[in-house]
Amino acid sequence: MTITATDLLSGKSLLGGKSPLSGKSPLGGKTILITGSSRGIGASIAKLAAAYGAKVILHGKTQSAELVNLASEIGAEYISCDVSDELQVKKAVEALGEIDVLVNSAGVNLSKPFLEQTTESWKETFDVNVLGTVNFSKAVLPQMIRNRQGKIINIASIKGYLHIPGSTAYAASKAAIMSLTSNMAKEFAPHILVNAVAPGFTDTTMTEKTLTDRIRKQIDQIPLKRMARPEEIAEVILFLASDKCNYMTGETIKVSGGL
Repeated sequence: MTITATDLLSGKSLLGGKSPLSGKSPLGGKTILITGSSRGIGASIAKLAAAYGAKVILHGKTQSAELVNLASEIGAEYISCDVSDELQVKKAVEALGEIDVLVNSAGVNLSKPFLEQTTESWKETFDVNVLGTVNFSKAVLPQMIRNRQGKIINIASIKGYLHIPGSTAYAASKAAIMSLTSNMAKEFAPHILVNAVAPGFTDTTMTEKTLTDRIRKQIDQIPLKRMARPEEIAEVILFLASDKCNYMTGETIKVSGGL
């Protein structure tokens, strides 16, 4: 018997029969804040979370048409701020109510050879990918600690692993996310769960912009012979966000088609 993330969220029990959460919305009653959610994987997480009954709060760096239109489409609130600016993030989050789940999805990939990556591009990559995750986590953690519950899910990448080469700054930032995840999980246990998902090649605008012959060869090596659809990554993230997953923390789950 094969159990998928969709099965787990929709109420299928690993042991057969009905799950304790059968008939309930998998994320019903939860408020989930998703950074970088105007497009790509973040937008797919938001759409699926809304379908699963969550109250969704979107985020974008600016109040873009994409952000506003998606908010209207799924009936979500939204905030806009620069994830790398701690004060902006703190003010934006303070204006919200209680947050049950934070998904740190905002990220950039300035794909250049090592010798062409400037100090500025290294700083921008780490400011968004790493400090952005830190800033939003710091903003929601006080209320999670007060409530003695909460979940933080970080987006790493298959590129953060040693065996999958990539743009050096991006790969290093995603390796940092995995280390950050395991350390935060230990510090804030037992009430707050912190996990990460490391997507492989996913069919998004970011991937399209960074396609090179080397990357195409890597995609050809995927055992499942295709890139992931964004919603397939979202399914795993929302399993971690749901009450089906309450005994996992400090982990990074690879979703890479076997790569």
